[in-house]
Amino acid sequence: MKDDLRGLYAAIILSALVVLGVNYFFPKPAAPKTATVATATVQTAEETKSEDAVEAPEVVFEKAETVLAADARLPIKNDVLNGSIRLKGARFDNLTLTKYKETIADNSPDVSLLLPAKTENSYFADYGWLSANTDVAVPDSSTVWQVVGNAELTPNTPVTLEWDNGQGLKFINQISLDEHYLFTLKQSVENHSGQAVTLLPFGLFSKRIDENSSARSVVHEGFVGVLNGKLKEIKYPKIKEEPQEFETDGGWVSFSDKYWFGSFVFDDEAAEKISLRKVKDGMYQLDFRGAPLQIQAGQSAEVNTRLYAGAKEIKLLDKYAESIKKFDLNIDFGWYYFLTKPFFYILDFLYGLIGNMGWAILLFAAILRLSMFPLAHKSYDNMSKMKKIQPKIMALQEIYKEDKVALQRATMELYKKEKVNPASGCLPMFIQIPIFFSLFKVLNIAIEIRHAPFIGWVKDLSAPDPLTISTWAHIYVPSVIDIGVWPLIYGLTMLLQNQLNPKPANKDQARMFMLMPILFTIMFAHFAVGLVIYWILNNILSLIQQKIIMHKNGVK
Repeated sequence: MKDDLRGLYAAIILSALVVLGVNYFFPKPAAPKTATVATATVQTAEETKSEDAVEAPEVVFEKAETVLAADARLPIKNDVLNGSIRLKGARFDNLTLTKYKETIADNSPDVSLLLPAKTENSYFADYGWLSANTDVAVPDSSTVWQVVGNAELTPNTPVTLEWDNGQGLKFINQISLDEHYLFTLKQSVENHSGQAVTLLPFGLFSKRIDENSSARSVVHEGFVGVLNGKLKEIKYPKIKEEPQEFETDGGWVSFSDKYWFGSFVFDDEAAEKISLRKVKDGMYQLDFRGAPLQIQAGQSAEVNTRLYAGAKEIKLLDKYAESIKKFDLNIDFGWYYFLTKPFFYILDFLYGLIGNMGWAILLFAAILRLSMFPLAHKSYDNMSKMKKIQPKIMALQEIYKEDKVALQRATMELYKKEKVNPASGCLPMFIQIPIFFSLFKVLNIAIEIRHAPFIGWVKDLSAPDPLTISTWAHIYVPSVIDIGVWPLIYGLTMLLQNQLNPKPANKDQARMFMLMPILFTIMFAHFAVGLVIYWILNNILSLIQQKIIMHKNGVK
């Protein structure tokens, strides 16, 4: 019975690891450097093309520096952001996150989040107005806005942009920025035309992505939103060319990547219509339209929207979530939210004490192991007794090898006589499953662990061990079995642990358990090295505890 259960649970864990690892082992072909170019912005319900639309099927992307230099710009700067707003169209299309680097190299550039149209990774946000009357001119992506007052957007200097349509309507954008990544936009219209007009505020994100990379991600990437208080998520591959329409009163909508995201945040009382679609290969658009505003002659109207464009810093988003409902759900905490988030905060606290995330992970492993000590102690006590009576079980197998029913009855009587619970080893396995997935999630979503170094050659705990067989042996090794040093150490600890466990009576199960250290080592070679280091210490502590209990019970 115990062997069957152990085989079942081991198969469950192994299957889960296979599901997680398959995208690493069999990645899709990389996307070509030239791509089909789609309409970059769609600013009306009738899908009017902007100046960024390109009719040719293929294009070679331009350098960001070249595109940025083509138009007048309003600088943006605070302690974590650097960039500019394109005055033509009042477009947010140039934003660099100065706290984060693209790679761990010393000369790595800062992470670029927003990039202008016609570049390879274009990603920008537009705001504007739609008119119910086609005779009324409204600002679009070719409109050149005038700067009034401050000529640089900082936390201490909000800016004002104005445009007059020549028909008596004056459009005003007042933009402010906090000390982090949150912009506040107050869009207003003054009506001096002598007649009433009806306008609709709108905004959009246009984003080009590497679809192959997104499809392989173990973290949700794509659309995320809280619509009427409910979370809605759609991965990029599930976004179709046919627009998907939603309605919400307040809430927020985002384009979410692994570590970064852009989000429109609405007033709680505002009614918004959301549209999401794949424009063409690699290009996606998320836009919103507010309720129509009728502005009488001599009057004005305004709408307020916030724009978040920055990093997924967990503690920062929790702070924003105090006023923006469920804003922390821009981070994909996974099924075990109730474990994943506390695990992060514990790791962050330990990191604050120690100053190194690798040692914080090891201390966390020790604390977690200590909390599970009573349960593990009881399990290992039963397992040592099982190992001790293994010769008696083998004798029964020999006696009743032709009668499985009698063998099962005799085995259960032996368990009862020796006071052994054959299923006692299963509960710790069940507990380890959510712990594994929660810690796996933390190491994949927490930007605080991205590029965090440990000791020696480990410069990024969120990435696989870089010191692989091909690296230190200078030979070609297929990527599937190109295993790092830390995963090899993990495999050794698992092998030693299996040696202490009672051997399964079933020969097929015995063979599977012999192969499991090899299979798990291959799987763990492609996981974050921080997770591998955690599990190594967990295995070592388990070995010590198990060895002590076996010695106490007189088991060799």
